[in-house]
Amino acid sequence: MEGMTEPSLLWFRHDLRLTDHPALIAATEGGRPVLPVFVLDDDAAGAHRPGGAARWWLRASLAALAADLAVRGAPLLLARGRAETVLPALAAAIGAGSIHAGRGYEPWARAQSRRVHEALENGGRRLVLHTTAVLREPHGFGAASGKPYAVYTPFAKTMLAAGDPPAPRPAPARIQGVPHPDGGEALEALGLYPVPGEPDWAARFGETWQPGEAGAQARLARFTAQALGAYDRQRNLPGLDGSSGLSPHLRWGEVSPGQVWHAARAAKADAAGTETFLKEILWREFAYHLLWHRPEMPEAPLRSEFAAFPWQPDAKLLAAWQQGRTGYPVVDAGMRQLWQTGWMHNRVRMITASLLVKHLLQPWQDGAAWFWDTLVDADLASNSASWQWVAGCGTDAAPYFRVFNPILQGEKFDPEGRYVRRWVPELAKLPNAFLHQPWEAPREVLAATGVALGRDYPRPVIDHAEGRARALAGFAALRA
Repeated sequence: MEGMTEPSLLWFRHDLRLTDHPALIAATEGGRPVLPVFVLDDDAAGAHRPGGAARWWLRASLAALAADLAVRGAPLLLARGRAETVLPALAAAIGAGSIHAGRGYEPWARAQSRRVHEALENGGRRLVLHTTAVLREPHGFGAASGKPYAVYTPFAKTMLAAGDPPAPRPAPARIQGVPHPDGGEALEALGLYPVPGEPDWAARFGETWQPGEAGAQARLARFTAQALGAYDRQRNLPGLDGSSGLSPHLRWGEVSPGQVWHAARAAKADAAGTETFLKEILWREFAYHLLWHRPEMPEAPLRSEFAAFPWQPDAKLLAAWQQGRTGYPVVDAGMRQLWQTGWMHNRVRMITASLLVKHLLQPWQDGAAWFWDTLVDADLASNSASWQWVAGCGTDAAPYFRVFNPILQGEKFDPEGRYVRRWVPELAKLPNAFLHQPWEAPREVLAATGVALGRDYPRPVIDHAEGRARALAGFAALRA
């Protein structure tokens, strides 16, 4: 049995925090010395390695984690390479019998865990996995039938009936560190930021975000104190600050879902707002549940009949959508917000995704790939499940024949035009009556506000009625 003074190795994955971290608690049990390590293993992740925006976040988050660990006496070691090679070598170098880590749920992360386990076992060591990223393990949580859940509502009801998760555990004040062996990398050497000399597309991200555990705690405290009570009423209004903004912090594990859950429960907020918010946390859990049981979800439709859907890939249409030049103001506002901040309001994500896959008949995988590269909160489970939901091909999806009208969606959820005016400033002077359909504005109104359609702002890439008809025709062809 491992001696209490024998050092352990703590492998950080997507759980870059010190509070409520079961792997950290286990690794340091009894005052055991520990070597904290993060391994950038892009080869293992393959096509699902962090995209550009997520790599910006990861760099800043690692810097914050390293500072937090150093203050407590256990500096973070950064490494690059195959985890099944790096980790056993580090464990052997410090004489650690165990490596503690959070469990990964992506197909590539599960395969990575198996390889690390086998490599350690061959050397007489062991990998101990802990629950650090979800409320409950998806492989141990199923319906009464014994099958995985395929529909969100019964999943959420069962999760709620199971009661609140355990109370969060505090971060240790001190951690006994282990001298670093050879094999570490400087943060800058990991290549997580735009190459020097190239355009810095992330230059303004820092105006919106504070990556790291302290930033996560500050945002959680601000949300529960100021916006949680009205969450049910304001979460769909992109012109207001009604969202939690916690998605990137959750994606990188700078705060645990259990911490968020208990903070919401403890807040003195309106019950309707709290319950609505907790259901969003459960949607995230449901996405992980789906990914665990349906690992093909990032690439293939969960409803197999959609493999034959008559998509019409068009590079020009895809580019217009990516650049926020579709001619539909609320869609273009969302795509520009995404590019400038690495994030997009959730309601607008649904509207923009619907336009791409339904009006424009572009494959949902192309939209998911763009979000993967441009979102700081790009999470394989949530991103894949959400795109399949909008596309109508998921297990619990919006029907394909339900086509969002981008004009009505803009008028309903951005009635005063705050959101559009912020992100599409060329339309800022248009009256509310025409803001979401500027092509309907009389010539004199456009002239008075300085808008020339086709020059200052594009006309719609497709008429709404035509786009809706195309979508319904595609669905009809699928059913034929």
